[in-house]
Amino acid sequence: MKLVIASDIHGSALFAKQLMDRVSAEQADRLVLLGDLLYHGPRNPLPPGYHPTEVAAMLNASPVPVVAVRGNCEAEVDQTLLDFPCMDTTAQIIDGNRTLMFSHGHVVSPENHPALPSPAALFTGHTHKKILEGRKGVWYVNPGSVSLPKDGIRSYATYEDGVFALKQLKDGEVLVQAIMTDLEA
Repeated sequence: MKLVIASDIHGSALFAKQLMDRVSAEQADRLVLLGDLLYHGPRNPLPPGYHPTEVAAMLNASPVPVVAVRGNCEAEVDQTLLDFPCMDTTAQIIDGNRTLMFSHGHVVSPENHPALPSPAALFTGHTHKKILEGRKGVWYVNPGSVSLPKDGIRSYATYEDGVFALKQLKDGEVLVQAIMTDLEA
């Protein structure tokens, strides 16, 4: 199973289009969205290409099934524009013996999450900062932000058969990757 995982689109049709191009190029089985899809939020500047209804249309036309969780900028009205559920705080996918948990990161986070069986990974967004690290028996993955990255590099993550990668949005170049293994508690 191959997943493309992205976060913090914040209504940018320009970067949502690039994300959808990457989903196709990656030949993903699913697209996992970690929240803050349509609205830019009161603390963020308007991202380039801000057009939430175009973003909704692109996401609704995804060539693969979408799994999405609620970010801190999501509102009930956002759900009326989207054809897939986006209001749950967490989602989970089991891949063989691996547990993959997804959350935006403002409620369930690397510092505050339920116990996870090993091997496990927690994917979060929210901070707009890329993370790929294993500690205390869990892998923590933050794909960064599609539209408003804190480090200036727009990015997304992939997961396939226990391999994580953080990649540049513009061309899919691998920034860092790791193999999921059991970690010491």
